Parts: sequence; structure tokens; C-alpha cells
Amino acid sequence: MTQASPTIDLSSCDREAIRMPGSIQPHGFVLALSPQGTVVQVSDNLERHLGKHPEAALGRTLADVLGTDTAAQLEPELTRVGARPSFAATVRVGASSFDVLVHRYDSLLMLEFEAVDRIGAADFRHLYPLVGDFLLQLSDAETIEKMSAKAADEIRAVTGFNRVLVYKFDEEGHGHVLAESNDGVLPSYLGQRFPASDIPKQARELYVANRIRLIHDANYAPARLVPQNNPLTEAPNDLSFAALRSVSPVHLQYMRNMGTLASMSVSLIVKGELWGLISCHNAAPRHITFDKRTACEQLGQILALRIQSRELADELQFRLEVRRIMVSVLAGLTQGSDFIENMGSVFPELLQFARASGAAIVVDDRIVSYGDTPNETQLRELVAWLQLNTHDDLYYTDKLPEQYPPAQAYQRTASGLLAMPISRIHEHYLLWFRPEFVYTIDWAGNPHAKDPAQDAPPAPLTPRTSFASWRETVHGASAPWHPGEIEMALEFRTALLGIALERAEQMAELAEELGRANKELEAFSYSVSHDLRAPLRHIVGFSDLLLEAAGNDTLEKRQRFLKNIKESARLAGKLVDDLLSFSQMGRASLRPVPIDMNELVQSCIDKLAIDVGERRVEWHVGALPAITADPTFIQLALYNLLSNAVKFTGQKDPAVIRIDGRREATETVFTVADNGIGFNMDYVHKLFGVFQRLHRMEDFHGTGIGLANVRRIVERHGGRVAAESVPAHGATFTFTIPHSLPNA
Repeated sequence: MTQASPTIDLSSCDREAIRMPGSIQPHGFVLALSPQGTVVQVSDNLERHLGKHPEAALGRTLADVLGTDTAAQLEPELTRVGARPSFAATVRVGASSFDVLVHRYDSLLMLEFEAVDRIGAADFRHLYPLVGDFLLQLSDAETIEKMSAKAADEIRAVTGFNRVLVYKFDEEGHGHVLAESNDGVLPSYLGQRFPASDIPKQARELYVANRIRLIHDANYAPARLVPQNNPLTEAPNDLSFAALRSVSPVHLQYMRNMGTLASMSVSLIVKGELWGLISCHNAAPRHITFDKRTACEQLGQILALRIQSRELADELQFRLEVRRIMVSVLAGLTQGSDFIENMGSVFPELLQFARASGAAIVVDDRIVSYGDTPNETQLRELVAWLQLNTHDDLYYTDKLPEQYPPAQAYQRTASGLLAMPISRIHEHYLLWFRPEFVYTIDWAGNPHAKDPAQDAPPAPLTPRTSFASWRETVHGASAPWHPGEIEMALEFRTALLGIALERAEQMAELAEELGRANKELEAFSYSVSHDLRAPLRHIVGFSDLLLEAAGNDTLEKRQRFLKNIKESARLAGKLVDDLLSFSQMGRASLRPVPIDMNELVQSCIDKLAIDVGERRVEWHVGALPAITADPTFIQLALYNLLSNAVKFTGQKDPAVIRIDGRREATETVFTVADNGIGFNMDYVHKLFGVFQRLHRMEDFHGTGIGLANVRRIVERHGGRVAAESVPAHGATFTFTIPHSLPNA
């Protein structure tokens, strides 16, 4: 006969010490031994099972309590005992038979005696064929639901329970029934859900620690431990691994409300976490012996392993597909220079990547969207909210209207959001949207309703009494984001930032080149307005003088005018030639070949012979190493450096010019040194600029392009150029040519 439901206080249900109930289920009894082998704690139902008063057993040996023969049968099994119960033997004490389970925990050796109907020992021989047959039934191609259904059938066949459920916990802790085996005595819960509140946090933790639990009869009266606390620690006994551990009265009432008087649960542990449960129910009290429980536990472990394998395979396949799409998207993003336009060109792939119905890119004032998205104003308001309230590398939710109430206005389009900030400073976002997914949940009882007794405080709470099917329709939510999608999105963000950084570096390099070009252009403008204009003015001026003096001046004077005109024209022509040469330095392709630098220097010295004339110039040329470079360009650079040395040693007698070279690990270094007038190092930064002069043109003629050409030629080869000087003591120019030239 079912007991009346007592009033039970649930106000502290989540804090209930279910591991230390201080009692056991009465279909067996407990003897706890000290390290010395004496009985220090017993259950108070000892007299019912053995006919001995509990107090009389304390301080006695196992032989005193059970008899010499029974103790001798058990003692060999007590030497190797761990924290989890193991089967020791089936013993006969008086007229009763017991399966004896032993484990060592909380400083005590715990012996649990479960009453059984059979006389012989537990038979584990059927365990191997059962496990083997179950493994053969499972196929790698089967779904988790089909594998769970087979496990439920096998466990019901082993145990004889009326109903066996296999259910999985979702992210919120609700249990979803995936499979059921039912003989029709109890109602079906297939496809229904049990709210997370049905299983408190500490119960879930215990399911992970101890993976099987049996309740023989929900109407049992618990047998208390004597003494109440562990006599060795003076603390309540931790019965986490005791098979006979008494369970919470809240749960017993829950079972009675559910119409089940016996239950057994097997934990499904996947990747170290509680994935779900195999939950067995019976309308009448039912005891399952240890050997059958062991078989069920093994089946549960096999099912958990196959679930883990199936989920890993599905996860790998999913990630490979998402990664394939990501690679395709990234390839498209590198095609053009405009990031926004590039993103717009791969919108279809972006939707496929996130399994979204719409996407948008927000970069400052620009918004580009594709598919089903909120309007432009709503997008700007959403981005402003994200900028203020989210600070991670990624924000995602499948319940956007719940997190951001204004989204209720467009929840049909965007109940799910995956937001990727592309900048920490600016409002730059890539947004994916998922539409509302209206779905129904069939609950085993309304999880939101209260029992009538709960509406009249301060009456204590009671376990829910209704398990009738209750259907809930869920609005304002999208399909959830898959963990693989989130991880791939983070990788995608890293790749995007890499592309953005590369573009930034390219833009910085371009800006540097543009800055240099602008400076050269400014110098060019100055040269055209000044340097090129000066010889042209001379040509016009002396021509006018020549015309005015025609027929009046001497032949000598006219010849002087013509000479000046010729010099000015020559200077203008050289300036134009040098400008053309400088321009070609940036456009012409390099054609590197091996070069004998000694021959190249000698040819430059020979060309300079006309400029040297009768002056005394001492050339000191060292043993120069060979290089691989463009000979035409390198000859021009060398000629400019040597010509410079000849020009600025014009006041020295003799002029001394030294050319040296040395080969280093990654480059060859050349120096051209002279004993000329030198220059002020404060202005060395201007030395290699176009049309930059550190001396008056009247003192040293030149166009100011030669050293700029030298720098451009050397840098085109991947080298460096520098100069040092002490005024009136000469100058030294250094340039390097790397052993491995850049692609030019």
C-alpha cells in the first residue's frame, strides 16, 4: 500500500547533504570495520536481519557477529578493496542469504549485506555474452537515438523493469527522453522533457562519482547508522559509494508522485561530464542483484563510449565542412583592395559558413547587408549596444530579444545573432543573423506551474505531483549556435585580422613610398622652377645680348656669349637626362648576372679621365669581391659615387679616392672614400634626396640627382646606402648588395 505523501521542505533542496544521509535502505544491513578489524558502526536493522541487537555488535570481530565460517569466507576478499563497491561473496547467515559488497571509504571498511532469494553465489557468466551481443548490435552508422533504444531494450530484458528511459541533458540541464523501452504498465515519456529542477546540482555531481544507483522500494523506512557519526572521524559518514545509501526523502516523494516504487539509474558519462541517464522505473518494489546491476553498468559504459565516438565523428565532419567554407571565404577576401567590397562579394559563402539567413558588415558610416537582416537604423542601434555591452572577441546568442529587448521588433528575422568585432576602437562589426525558430517542447508536467499548496506561504514546498504531458511553444529563439561554429568563427576573426594587418602594412609601405614620391615631386617642382629655368634664362639672356651687339661687338665678345649659351643648354640637357634616368630607376626590371667589380670600377675610372684632366688623382682600389646584380645599374651607381668624389676633391692636390669591398654573411659591403671638402653630418638626411645639395651650385656644378639615383639603385637590389663625413676631411659612402636579391 502506498504511503500518504508527507509534507517535505524543499527550500534547501539544492543544499541537502545527500552524500551523508546517516542511514541506508533497509533491504540490507551494514557493518563498518576499523583498521584493526573490529566492528565500530552498524545499521540499526541488524536485529531484523541477524537477530542481534546493534549495540551488541559494536567492538566485536566479524567472526563474533557473523560466525566463524562466514567470517573465514569473507576475510580473503577484504585485502584488496578500493573506494568503489566490489563483490566479495554470497554468504549464508542463519536462514538468510546475502550478497556482500565491500569498499573502503571515509577511514572505514564498509561491508554491505544485500538480502537475496538465491542460495548460491552471484553468477557473472552471462555478463560477457550480454556485452558481446550488445556490441554486435551497434553499428557505426546508427544514430544516437537508435543506439539508445537498443540499450533500453537490453537493460529492460536484464532487469525486468516496467519502463527504461534514456535521456540526454541539454545546455540548460533539462532532460530530453531520446529512447524508451516500455511494457505498457507505466505511461510513456518518449520525446518528452524533464525540467532541470528535478535533479539538484549535488545529485548530478553524485551521478558522475557513482555511476549506478538502485532504490528498492520508495516506501521504505530508512535504517539509521549506530553510532550516528563515523566513530573514527566524528563526522557524518560519506556514503557516496555505498550501494545501500539512503536517498533523499524529496526524491522518494517524487517517485511516489510519479507512480513508481522502484528505480535504478545508470550514468552516461561522455568526455568526463554527465551527458545523460538511463533511468529505470517499476510500478512495484523491485530488487536488482549486484550481478545484474553490473551488467547494466557495463551496457551503460558501452553506450556512453559509442555516443562519444558518434558525436566526435559528427563534430569532425561538421568542422571540416565549416573550415572548407572558411578557406573559400578567405580566398575571396584577398582578391581586391577594398575590404568592404571583398566581404560583399562572398556573402553567400558567409551565410553558409554560419548557417545564417542574413549577414551585415558595419564599418563606420558604411553598412552592407545581405539576406534577411534588420534595417539600417536597427543595425546601427544594435552595433551601438554591442559596443557598449560586449567586450569579448565574439558575441553570440540564440535569444537576442531576451538579451536586447529592442530586437523583439524584428525577432522573426533575427532571434539569433553572431557578432564579430573587427576593431576594438571603431564600430566595425561583421554580423550574422538567424531567424526565429518557433518550436514546441513536450514536458512531463508543467515545469512552470506550482502545486496549489505552494500558493499559500509559509507552507513548505513539496515535490511536483503532475507528470501529465504539457506542451510549451517557444518564441523569440533561433536555432542554437554550434560550438564548432563558434570556434571556427574565432579562427575566422583571427584570419580577418591577419588580412587587415597585412593590408595595413601594405598601406603603410605605400604611404611611405607616396611620402617619398611627394618629396621627390616637391624637389622636382623646385628644380623645374629653379634649376632648369636658370640655364634657360641664361640662353635667352645671352641670345638677346648677342642680337643687340650684332655688328658692333668684337668677335671675342660674341664667342663668349655663344659659349655661355652652349654651357647653359648643356646643363639643361644634362638635367633632363638625369631626370629621365632617375625615373627609369623605378620602372626598369633588374637583370642580375655575376659581376667582376674590379673591372666595373676600372671602366668607371676610364670614363672619368676627361673630367680629371691634368689633375693629380690617386686611385686606391682594393681586391673587390664579385657580386650578382644588374651590371648597368651598378655601373651607374658606382660612376655617380666616383664622379662625386672627383668633383668634391677638386681643391685637393693630390686627390685621394679609395674603393674597398668585403663579403659578409648575408651581403657584400662596398665603400668609396675621398679626402675632399666633406659635408656637415647635420644634413646627412638630405644627401640622397632628389635635387638636394649641401653646397652652392656656383661652387660645385651638378643636378642634385646623382646620389638619389645611387640610393634608388641600391634599394632596388635590396641593399642599403649611407654616408659619413668630417667637413674638410673628406667623405665616405657605403652601400651593400645582399647575396640573395629580392624579386624585382
